Amino acid sequence: MAEESGMFMVPQTVGSVLCCRCGIPMAPNAANMCVKCLRSEVDITEGLQKHVIIIHCPECDTYLQPPRTWLKAQLESKELLTFCVKRLKNLNKVRLVHAEFIWTEPHSKRIKVRLKVQKEVLNGAILEQSYVVEYVQQEHMCESCSRIQANPDQWVAAVQLRQHVSHRRTFFYLEQLILKHNAAASAIKIKQMDQGIDFFFSNRSHGVKFVEFVGKVAPVRSRNDKQLVSHDTKSNNYNYKYTFSVEICPICREDLICLPPKVAASLGNLGPLVICTKVTNSIALLDPFTLRICFLDADQYWRVPFKSLSTSRQLVEYIVLDVEIVSSEVNVGGSKYFLADAQVARLSDFGKNDTIFSIRTHLGHLLNPGDYALGYDLYGANSNDGELEKHKGLILPEAILIKKSYEEKRQKKRGKPRAWKLKSLDMEVDDRKGRAEQEKMNTEYEQFLKDLEENPEMRFNVSLYRNRDYQPSEMTSVADGDDLPSVPLEELLADLELSEEEEVASDSMME
Repeated sequence: MAEESGMFMVPQTVGSVLCCRCGIPMAPNAANMCVKCLRSEVDITEGLQKHVIIIHCPECDTYLQPPRTWLKAQLESKELLTFCVKRLKNLNKVRLVHAEFIWTEPHSKRIKVRLKVQKEVLNGAILEQSYVVEYVQQEHMCESCSRIQANPDQWVAAVQLRQHVSHRRTFFYLEQLILKHNAAASAIKIKQMDQGIDFFFSNRSHGVKFVEFVGKVAPVRSRNDKQLVSHDTKSNNYNYKYTFSVEICPICREDLICLPPKVAASLGNLGPLVICTKVTNSIALLDPFTLRICFLDADQYWRVPFKSLSTSRQLVEYIVLDVEIVSSEVNVGGSKYFLADAQVARLSDFGKNDTIFSIRTHLGHLLNPGDYALGYDLYGANSNDGELEKHKGLILPEAILIKKSYEEKRQKKRGKPRAWKLKSLDMEVDDRKGRAEQEKMNTEYEQFLKDLEENPEMRFNVSLYRNRDYQPSEMTSVADGDDLPSVPLEELLADLELSEEEEVASDSMME
């Protein structure tokens, strides 16, 4: 404005004074001293701690925050930096501006932190100064780790997971959910049992939290009990061992169910023959003849419990001869289905007799003439289920198809490794099992892996990792150009396991 109006402006200059000690020109300040002379005259870090001893548990990698709290923190993390700064006394006398780690050898048991602080000194001048604090780690096990080391079997809470079925497919899936959500991180021991898994915890609250997690991913019912271990009459302290018995619903995915009349009526006369399509904290039941679906939560199931009419171990392979679509596409519970009339024959009878079944199926969107399908053979089955007798006038279909079969196409890839792998819990396994039981478990695990390949909805809750041993070849990719289900590469996670060569390379880069 002044220049536009033609007024004369005097340029402002910043004056300088001489330091009262060394005499060099400098910008004026309240102390009339340069920075070097001011630092030689005043040390604002005097009286501040520069050596601190911290307690570190080598077993669980935690740090003691007095009086009795143990903090989990990784090296050079924000949590560890906050913990180190809070351990300093008299830091309120200065103003903390910046804090950062100084790299030290991991095995040196030393942590160095560079702090930058400010303080008002002579005549109101503000001085900024940096200094290094050295933290010395003293190894000392926390109470829970010392208790485990003294007696590994000394648990406080035990969670007994059980499912009274003839297979372990539910526990294979539940194991992956536990790994993904890190639900068993506080377990001191995991033991595989005959019809389930036992989890042992050093604290009752950890057991309660784990039971709550299982209740969110599966329809369960639980009961708990406690046993007195010791009693101190002087201090009136009681030590208990807590046991949580958790029973998982015996209904599994792909099971054929005959609903009791009371349950069928409460679900709007569903069924009574239904298929279990999904099990979370509720059970999804699909009527394959009308495409109606209902969800049964844990409370509703345990109020009137029922068992499966047939399980996945009784599936029979059929060959599809003809398919005729009856209804248009129906979206049921996020899955697409087509109601269709199909003519099928058992694969074991194909070429031996002329037995053909005309059935109605919900898999019209998947099946084509010449395909294979897995289903339940009700024509040759001798069922003694009591629920069937309660439904008077019920006409059973000759067969109920459950899913499309890719077994013939998988024969070409038999023995070849997959491009992905799964992690497993570190659990104790009984080595006294017979060869037949071990082969049965391996077969069930292989079937679980096939289910993951076929069902993207199952893979959504499972962490899949790249298999480093897998080496794709051109011959394999040409031969497998059919519609065999597989896991897309974008769904795989990188398994963070450094080899010795990679560790040496990373160390040289840091140097």
